[in-house]
Amino acid sequence: MSRPTGECGPGRWGREAPSRGGAERSVLALQGAGARHVLPRLRALPGERLPLRRAAAAHLRRAGHLGQILGNVSEFQRVVGVLQEGVDFDIDVNASVFETNIRVVGGLLSAHLLSKKAGVEVEVGWPCSGPLLRMAEEAARKLLLAFQTPTGMPYGTVNLLHGVNPGETPVTCTAGIGTFIVEFATLSHLTGDPVFEDVARKALKALWENRSDIGLVGNHIDVITAKWVAQDAGIGAGVDSYFEYLVKGAILLQDEELMSMFLEYNKAIKNYTKFDDWYLWVQMYKGTVSMPVFQSLEAYWPGLQSLIGDVDNAMRTFLNYYTVWKQFGGLPEFYNIPQGYTVDKREGYPLRPELIESAMYLYRATRDPTLLELGRDAVESIEKISKVDCGFATIKDLRDHRLDNRMESFFLAETIKYLYLLFDPDNFIHNDGSDFDVVITPYGECVLNAGGYIFNTEAHPIDPAALHCCRKHKEEQWEVEDLMREFYSLKKPKKFTLKRASTHGEGEGAKDPEDASSEKGGKKRNSKKSTHSLLSCPSQSFNSKLAVLGQVFLDNT
Repeated sequence: MSRPTGECGPGRWGREAPSRGGAERSVLALQGAGARHVLPRLRALPGERLPLRRAAAAHLRRAGHLGQILGNVSEFQRVVGVLQEGVDFDIDVNASVFETNIRVVGGLLSAHLLSKKAGVEVEVGWPCSGPLLRMAEEAARKLLLAFQTPTGMPYGTVNLLHGVNPGETPVTCTAGIGTFIVEFATLSHLTGDPVFEDVARKALKALWENRSDIGLVGNHIDVITAKWVAQDAGIGAGVDSYFEYLVKGAILLQDEELMSMFLEYNKAIKNYTKFDDWYLWVQMYKGTVSMPVFQSLEAYWPGLQSLIGDVDNAMRTFLNYYTVWKQFGGLPEFYNIPQGYTVDKREGYPLRPELIESAMYLYRATRDPTLLELGRDAVESIEKISKVDCGFATIKDLRDHRLDNRMESFFLAETIKYLYLLFDPDNFIHNDGSDFDVVITPYGECVLNAGGYIFNTEAHPIDPAALHCCRKHKEEQWEVEDLMREFYSLKKPKKFTLKRASTHGEGEGAKDPEDASSEKGGKKRNSKKSTHSLLSCPSQSFNSKLAVLGQVFLDNT
């Protein structure tokens, strides 16, 4: 890739709130330029390389939702058509259990739930049945073998044809254990098979039961012995989405136990890792600082804080992270907080979404124009620094803006999506419950698209209302199929509008969308509310720890 001309000058924007229309057009331009060149440059899903068609299908699952959110319904329909031609999971390939869940299972579930809204013809029984749902279930069943351990915590890798390899390492990162409840619970509720939610909950509770006496969890654990082998505690790489899924799982399932677990963790995190609105890495048993660094992956935290209503703390931490962005025109993978500069060999920015994700959540909660300024800075930085002839390149070094010859798929699937949602207050994702759809299922009428969407950690939106559509036991489903078919042929899906908002965006005091069915319908309105080595942490050098926690760029020198 050739390097683009021009560089990002931090601080070039004034305090005037950016124009939403101009920003939306810029984001659409970024998406279009990236998507035109993405397929020839795809990397395979985690694990070994897949044939191009399989790799393309995997990444289509991730980027396809972007078309729906940006209003490009025809692109969403095209992607769904490609996927429905058939994807074979009976292949001899080692796949990351974590990545396959969040990308493949999560992507298929989200596409399944969005398909009717996008004008895709769905089969009788949707959302409790459908080709994309069956694909998600097939992929998830391949992953279930990884959970067959004494602790219930899964191995990190599984062979899709043969199961867990005999020599597979038992050491898995915390996030690789605790990031299943959103997808697996959704799958259980839609299919009627509780096994998915059961294994996800067991894994979550195993981590909870093995926290330290001061309430912290480490970075890597042996899933056979439950012994912590990397004992750094923090909110970043290797741990991050565990905390995220406790909160999002609690919201999705209205589960007090999951939220209580997170709130207890949150107390310990504040007590031992928080310093001046920064979050450091500490030893999980002693609470002593082990690494005074900020990782770019940690930038999801302010958004998570906003979901539990801790907006003031969220904004203070967000502004710390934003100062780093303005210093470099992006977030370096690692930033040494005391020195105020990048960490050696961690100076890159692969166009990650986390800070923009937090800005979107916080803007929904506060309407603070500073958050729109971050969005505008992000658009300009990406255009000025990363744009090349074939898409948008990873920034290899933020100090001089040298580029790497790669474009990560999450740039299209997540970064662009959150940028657009930041500037589009009327997007259906932000629906406050004032309008919704009613569809006919084998179990009666079902409310959908009322808002409160839960994003999985790869930015695939899940409609929480769908989890209440397929509640009865699977064996009861076809007893009423004939009656349902008759209703389906005679009765089109109905649109309703509530007199007053009943739900808000994800985490904004969302009301159970099922309750919406008790509200009166009325005239629709458009107004919206503004090979492994054991990792013994104490004996690791500083650089060794960095190699464990969130390595992204390989050393080629």
